[in-house]
Parts: sequence; C-alpha cells; structure tokens
Amino acid sequence: MTVPTRRLADGAEIPLLGLGVWQVPNGPECVNAVRAALDVGYRHVDTAQAYGNEESVGQALRESGLAREEVFITTKFYPGRRDPAAEAEQSLRRLGVDRVDLYIIHWPRGGPTWAWPGMERAHELGHTRSIGVSNFSVGELDEVIDGGRRQPVVDQVQFSPFKYRLALLEACRTKGVALEAYSPLGTGRNLSDATVKRVAERAGRTPAQVLLRWCVQRGIPVIPKSTHRERIAENAQLFDFRLSDQDIADLDALDRTEGTDRALERKWWRS
Repeated sequence: MTVPTRRLADGAEIPLLGLGVWQVPNGPECVNAVRAALDVGYRHVDTAQAYGNEESVGQALRESGLAREEVFITTKFYPGRRDPAAEAEQSLRRLGVDRVDLYIIHWPRGGPTWAWPGMERAHELGHTRSIGVSNFSVGELDEVIDGGRRQPVVDQVQFSPFKYRLALLEACRTKGVALEAYSPLGTGRNLSDATVKRVAERAGRTPAQVLLRWCVQRGIPVIPKSTHRERIAENAQLFDFRLSDQDIADLDALDRTEGTDRALERKWWRS
C-alpha cells in the first residue's frame, strides 16, 4: 500500500493517513499497534508528550526495520510545560530519533501565542522539520500568524462529518494551513449512524472506511486510532474507491457544529 501525501506550506509532505496512539498505554500494546500499522503500509504515526507513549512509538519504529526517513512522526508540545524547545529534546530522546517531522502545540492553554517562539526555536535547532498547532480556532490561528516569524503549517482538530468545521477548514485553506483530522470515527460512536451505514452500503465499504474517505477525498490528513491489527488494516483501505457527490452531500449534512470556525465546543483546561 502506498499512502498519498499532501504538500505542506513549508514543502514537507505529510501522509494523508496516519495512526493515532491517544490513550494507548506505553508498552507492548502501543508497540504492537504501531508495528501493525507500519507492516500494512502506514507511514505516519501521531503521538504526544501528554500521551506518555513516545518510547513505544520509537521502539516500534526501530523494530519495523524501516529507514527513519520513510516514516513521518508527529509529536505535540504539552502546554503545561514552559519551554517547547527543551521539551522537544526530551521527546527526541524518548523516541530515539534526531528530529520529528511535525511538532505541534497540543492545545492553546494559557493563550495561543506564548509558546510559539519556543516552537520556532525548536525548529531552528533542528528538532523538527515542521511546526504547527492543534485545537486552535480561526482567531487563535490569526494571533499566531500575526505575531510569529514562521506560521503554523498544520492545525490538527476534531473533524468528521459530525464535526464539519467548515469555516475553520476554509480559513485554513486561505491561510495556507493544512487542517488535519483527529477522532474521525468519534471514538467509534460515528460508525453506527444510519446515514453513515447507508452510504457505506452504497459504496460497498465499511462505515469506518467511508468516514475516513470523506476526509482524504478532500485532501485532509486523517489519524484514526486503533490497537487491533485487522481494524488498522481495514482503515487503510481508502485509496481504491471514491465517494459520490451524493455520498459526500449526505455525510456533510450530518454536521452538528453549524459550520463553526472554532476547533472545540468547550475547553478542557483552565486559563
């Protein structure tokens, strides 16, 4: 399997499909999930300092036998810390790599701009190829872009037909920022929706494949999470079919955000 990529504003290529490892414990479960993904052709793994499993991601990469440059690695700065560059060094140590491909602010705790100079410093030091943000609204993106020397190339947000943040997506396109989708399956909740199941039946695919295809058909990188080898393999079967215009319209109509420009319906942090 060859996963298509999308060119970011800084020239880097991000695979349209990655494996997310949120809530996967550090240890054999995480190692095995990442190994399974790499075995079937995934070339992007998304972790974070807050997940506590960077060591397992690094172990799986080493055990896979793949060259470092073949795998796109994302990690995220935990904004409960103060120095993104120093924390990036610790991530590199845990991952066992010289640099990551993408380093993003996990959420805008304490305001959207304070951590950005440290992210730029992490880039200048060679700790990361690209820098970006996660869970940032349009207004928060604008503050970072207006105040920084480099602009973020990615905004990773909760995105699916049920969280179709159209105003945020369009603003990202205008600003040259790639919107990236996390929780595209709604941690499994979205799979049982009647419309999703009907579209899947028409397409001859599974509900998960339909939800992921809805993203990648728009050129949106997507990072589903699973620890089951068969589901990891199933989720990768996205690039040999297309959803029809009617399928896309039916899925678009599931949006519950009213096309918001916000990345979140509520904050889960203080200040």
